[in-house]
Amino acid sequence: MKVSLKAYVAAVTFILAFVAQVPAQTSRNTKEKTTTKTTTKRTTAVSNNTTTRRISSTKVTYKKPTKKVVSVRSVPNRTVIKHNGQNYYYADNKFYTQSRGRYIVIAPKVGFRINVLPQNYKNIRFNNHNYYNVNGTFYIAYNNGYEVVEPEVGTVVYELPDDYEKVTIDNQTYYEYANVLYEKVQVDGTRAYEVVGIIDME
Repeated sequence: MKVSLKAYVAAVTFILAFVAQVPAQTSRNTKEKTTTKTTTKRTTAVSNNTTTRRISSTKVTYKKPTKKVVSVRSVPNRTVIKHNGQNYYYADNKFYTQSRGRYIVIAPKVGFRINVLPQNYKNIRFNNHNYYNVNGTFYIAYNNGYEVVEPEVGTVVYELPDDYEKVTIDNQTYYEYANVLYEKVQVDGTRAYEVVGIIDME
């Protein structure tokens, strides 16, 4: 009888210990899942702040069906820019490609680099980035020069270059220059233009 009583007490103690352990394990698992979700949400939020909104060119309708092509016979004091194995040319904050003996003005490509900024640049600070804007072209300091980059969504400028274009996306009017989309806004009662996306050419 004594042996049976001891066995019974041992069995009850074992069962109670097991039952107490299961909620503790469940609690630990729940906490781990919650932490993982919180981390994921924070990572996503940071990621959204540092990326640009990409818009397919197939969704963009230009007000003018064709763009005026500007070409010249020569570009004095030009600098050769090598980009992706191809030669481009730079002078007076304009970029050119060469075709059939003429130089054709093109929008700057991301990654173009120049040594010296034109004197009329404007300094724009946004999201801890220091941009240099010259007539719609955004640069950042890179090594001993400056590199063309895409601005982040939310960056604000107070004027657009003369050759910007009006476009519509889903019946909304925007302004485009060098594949950067702007929306007209008011900042402290002053007209401005906010970057709302980048057009992906297809």
